[in-house]
Amino acid sequence: MPTDLEVSRRALLAGGAASAATVAVPTARAQSATPPRTQSLPTTLPVRLTVNGQARTLTLDTRTTLLDALREHLNLTGTKKGCDHGQCGACTVLVAGRRINSCLTLAVMHQDDEITTIEGLGTPDRLHPMQAAFIKHDGYQCGYCTPGQICSAVAVLDEIKAGIPSHVSGNITRRPRVTNDEMRERMSGNICRCGAYSNILDAMTEVAGADA
Repeated sequence: MPTDLEVSRRALLAGGAASAATVAVPTARAQSATPPRTQSLPTTLPVRLTVNGQARTLTLDTRTTLLDALREHLNLTGTKKGCDHGQCGACTVLVAGRRINSCLTLAVMHQDDEITTIEGLGTPDRLHPMQAAFIKHDGYQCGYCTPGQICSAVAVLDEIKAGIPSHVSGNITRRPRVTNDEMRERMSGNICRCGAYSNILDAMTEVAGADA
């Protein structure tokens, strides 16, 4: 005669088998069902930009970086592609007056933005003060990083003038001053492999003094 323990064990096994069968049926049906259709996203989009004061409309692959839009689609090759990872600063441009690495952002993210490249700062006949200062103080050698350096330098002086502190600002409640430490810290994202850093600082110091 079976004991209470054996009866309980048989009931447990039977219940488990029934539960497994119940779960297996909808799972099998779900696997055999046709997956729902997903709506495909557009691969290209119209992008409206104001570049160096001129309205431009482009139809771009949604993966196109702002850097490639400027260089490959608008032929503004002053902005350089260096590391393509946001580590060298050669691709620096100004968006609404603020500097960004154009290789790290998509063009479609800048709908209706105002963008200034090195070509928009000045011309050979009418140089921007920072461009003229770079020439005067030999702020470049090979020149590859120079467009990004100049765009960044212009934005740095605007940041200091606006009272935006940096990591080396002694007191973030006080307006920062134009010092070598401040400028070196703020320009640290722009790499010059030729090593013209001191000359770049001289150029920035002259422009800052003229604006004071």
